[in-house]
Amino acid sequence: MIIDHWIDGGRVPNSTPDQAPITDPATGHETGQVGLAASTDIDAAVASAKRAFATWRDASLARRTEIMFSFRRLLDDNRSRLAEAITTQHGKVFADALGEVQRGIEVAEFACGIPHLLRGEMTPDVSTSVDAFSMRQPLGVVAGITPFNFPIMVPMWMVPMAIACGNTFVLKPSEKDPAGSMLLAELFGDAGLPPGVLNVLHGDANAVNGLLDHPDVSAVSFVGSTPIARHIYQRATAAGKRVQALGGAKNHMVVLPDADIGQAADAAVSAGYGSAGERCMAISVVVAVGDVGDRLIPAMVERTNALRIGPGMSEQPMDMGALVTAAHRDRVRGYVDLGESEGAELVLDGRDLHVEGHPDGFWLGPCLFDRVTPDMKIYQDEIFGPVLAVVRVDTYDEAVALVNANPYGNGTAIFTNDGGAARLFQREVQVGMVGINVPIPVPMAYHSFGGWKDSLFGDTHVYGAEGVKFYTRYKAVTVRWPDPNERGVDLGFPQAT
Repeated sequence: MIIDHWIDGGRVPNSTPDQAPITDPATGHETGQVGLAASTDIDAAVASAKRAFATWRDASLARRTEIMFSFRRLLDDNRSRLAEAITTQHGKVFADALGEVQRGIEVAEFACGIPHLLRGEMTPDVSTSVDAFSMRQPLGVVAGITPFNFPIMVPMWMVPMAIACGNTFVLKPSEKDPAGSMLLAELFGDAGLPPGVLNVLHGDANAVNGLLDHPDVSAVSFVGSTPIARHIYQRATAAGKRVQALGGAKNHMVVLPDADIGQAADAAVSAGYGSAGERCMAISVVVAVGDVGDRLIPAMVERTNALRIGPGMSEQPMDMGALVTAAHRDRVRGYVDLGESEGAELVLDGRDLHVEGHPDGFWLGPCLFDRVTPDMKIYQDEIFGPVLAVVRVDTYDEAVALVNANPYGNGTAIFTNDGGAARLFQREVQVGMVGINVPIPVPMAYHSFGGWKDSLFGDTHVYGAEGVKFYTRYKAVTVRWPDPNERGVDLGFPQAT
């Protein structure tokens, strides 16, 4: 299987022989190749989007909405097909992949309301015979660079909003699991989207930098690690582009002594090991306040030991699948080795996991560390795997100080039955997304997603109302239709009268 680019409404082979392998994480076997774009491919994709913008920006809101509703229906009809593409190239289990598709559909639903979202404001008679109103207009060609861990959902955070606002789009998905983005392009085409409005360009860092430097790209959206987010923000803004670059995370879950232990244990295990920990909103640190750790950790161990780990497309439903590549599996495993050498207590060790019938899969079982301290690398670094660290503190104030001292500010959660403590926490904690007895507080599509500090570079979050702001420019218009009976030259400075 060779995965081509999607340019000008159809599949286009790569202009050079450069390719990267695609593997099934559950088997470790190569299943195909994806082309790595050269400069000619980048220019072709951007040129197609630029040509399409000349007419798409003038498409009526009624036409855009009609396409969005058709696309939403096609997404619903193809849920299983989309989820299978995710599972066979990313490795997450099928049920988790279906959940990813659903969260993407929610953004498409929000984009169906674009006539309301782009509605301006008008103030009549700001002066004699003068009215004022505002509007939002599209930017032009915009690009999206998306990560391997959500090959459907994260592109859906960007593409529907951008094109509904009247822009055209060049999507550069991860080369590790590119099939999902091609399915999205096909479905948009089936929904009636004109050729060139959405282009999919596969590639590596060369393709990313080519889009960042291209003079015809007006804006860039990115989701991925903090070092790359910083690079994209600095390089693209230096080229005069608008940028939203979402980086990494080290999400804390604070558990107060009054919390429901069963609920907190369920949440920690689900949010820590779901999708094998390959989520930017995964809980990677549990902050146990007071003596709650002595009760919480045994409950977490019991639940973790009951997890079913295996191929995501197995006939028997699994809870956790493989990691995306062998290299990433080995990197995460190295952090488990490091945690032991740093002196953390390894309560659960998943390094020797063997999945029957799949000896070459990229497996790593859940790992749980207790008595982790902030000076340890397993606390400081984003591991992005099924490794959960428990840090013990004495008081609520220490817990908040620990979260706020962390350079990341993506998401956090608190588990408690004390409404006053929860209300104080949501005000004091310095992160972009907060959950109260909710471990993964990803906002619904009508709000917006994004962190603080080193988890976000740029001024706006993605999707929701913030997404509309990012993909449009504000324009204020002042209009005078004078009384035809009034004439005369007036050289004075204009004043409201």
